[in-house]
Amino acid sequence: MTAHEALDGLGRSGIREVMDLAATLSDVVHLEIGEPDFPTPPHVVEAAQRALAGGAVKYTLSRGEPALRDALAEKLRRANGIEATAESVVVTAGGTAAVFGALTAVTRPGDAVLLPDPGWPAFELIAQLAGAVVRRYRLRPESGFEPDLDELDSLAGDACVIVLNSPSNPTGAVSSRETVEGVLELAARHGLVVLSDEVYEQIVFEGEHVSPGGLDADGRVITVHSFSKGYAMTGWRVGYLTARAEIVDAVVRVQEAVVACPSWLGQRAALAALTGPQEVVAEMADAYRRRRDLAVELLEAAGLLVARPRGTFYVLASAGAAGLDTYDFARRLLLEERVAVAPGETFGPAGAGLVRLSLASSPEAIAAGVAALSRLAGGHRVGASST
Repeated sequence: MTAHEALDGLGRSGIREVMDLAATLSDVVHLEIGEPDFPTPPHVVEAAQRALAGGAVKYTLSRGEPALRDALAEKLRRANGIEATAESVVVTAGGTAAVFGALTAVTRPGDAVLLPDPGWPAFELIAQLAGAVVRRYRLRPESGFEPDLDELDSLAGDACVIVLNSPSNPTGAVSSRETVEGVLELAARHGLVVLSDEVYEQIVFEGEHVSPGGLDADGRVITVHSFSKGYAMTGWRVGYLTARAEIVDAVVRVQEAVVACPSWLGQRAALAALTGPQEVVAEMADAYRRRRDLAVELLEAAGLLVARPRGTFYVLASAGAAGLDTYDFARRLLLEERVAVAPGETFGPAGAGLVRLSLASSPEAIAAGVAALSRLAGGHRVGASST
């Protein structure tokens, strides 16, 4: 397949489609994208301003600056139980670039990759760009959106990678230690690489965040993190990953080809975030918990709640009828009610009939969004007359 053929078959994220349409309208309630409404912590901005004044506008090492990688390795050992060193860490242009580098490094065209369904749309887009074959494993609300290990076992076959995402976008699920251990055992039995996306690790309301890399006995886990969500640094574009040496070296080569190196200024900001006061991270997580509780209460009262999220700042809600085209529903909600949400089907077939609400907005926006969702979904309930 040529590059042009691969791109011709590549769809867009439905989240970005809604975001683009919303940008053409006024007075929109934004619940479509994972964009924290909190500012980047002041001490981070101040550190970046000092770095900029000092000339932090040059190329850096492709794998990232040593001081930041040292600090990240210490954080991975302390917080995630991963025996990382500075040499086993790569700083990337956001978590998305880390996932891209990892999947590009460990797959060849035709390899099968196991992706969660529903799951973050970029997983599929990146796998397709790498020429991989996508196999979806279903996450069901009745099981807390935890992977079914028997189903995974049946799908593993000749697959080379399984992608885990906990805390999960879009489900809000937090995988239990038992689930993580089961996935690692299965991966070892089938010879799979485990790509663990943990960019929401600091936003957990119930349960514990378990890093598969901390339980990894044979170097098969690639762990991806980001500063975007926990530190409200989406636009700074700083992520990182850790893995065994040959995978790290391959990711660095990918990064050299795609972005050359991560931003020096962004890395200075990330170092300040990592080594500075952490209270603001907990304060933002507490605010997201209160918003989660509000959204759950309102959606439950409207009969639209799918499952109570245990982490992240997302919640899945029913759009009214299982067979509904959620892209069309999201467009109608935006055009008629001026509320932007993410269509469920952009997260995979299991998102049919659902929409995702981002709780990284004010309580007032969440309440207004749920009210509008309830009005439009009410006309699409099974047995209801549709306008």
